[in-house]
Amino acid sequence: MTDVYFQSPTKGKQSLAGVIGEIAVFLDEDRQSQYRLVIGSDSHERKLEGKKVSNFVTAIVIHRIGKGGRYFWRNGRHEKMNSLRHKIYTETQLSLETAGILVPELNKQLVGNKNWELEIHIDVGNVGDTRDMIKEVVSMVIGNGYKAKTKPDSFGASTVADKYT
Repeated sequence: MTDVYFQSPTKGKQSLAGVIGEIAVFLDEDRQSQYRLVIGSDSHERKLEGKKVSNFVTAIVIHRIGKGGRYFWRNGRHEKMNSLRHKIYTETQLSLETAGILVPELNKQLVGNKNWELEIHIDVGNVGDTRDMIKEVVSMVIGNGYKAKTKPDSFGASTVADKYT
């Protein structure tokens, strides 16, 4: 994932190292504030070369609580999904993979600075077809050591990533 690029509305195209650097700078600007680092993924089905595929987008949001934030997103994989369950599992796995790379690198840069908390935002909720999957995907996230948020609190997936799918 080191050769992967993210987009930022304010900073343009950024490598993963660039994203980590931008997050570190943002966290250091106001060490008195509390922050949420949010990772969420979403997908939408579309036609690509005449075939139906799902376009996956992963978003990274750094939120200075009560004072705004910044976000980065990447357009990722395109693949055929056999079911809604497969799609939701893939979205969740993409967020977990991103966290697994991002968090250790961020911790290296921010030695001693732990004024942030990580949340994985999942595009499932109590209303609609995804309600039966909540326990499963939340357990996936918790089992990986992260805090999980679902709709209506999963803006990283359902708003930011969704905007770019």
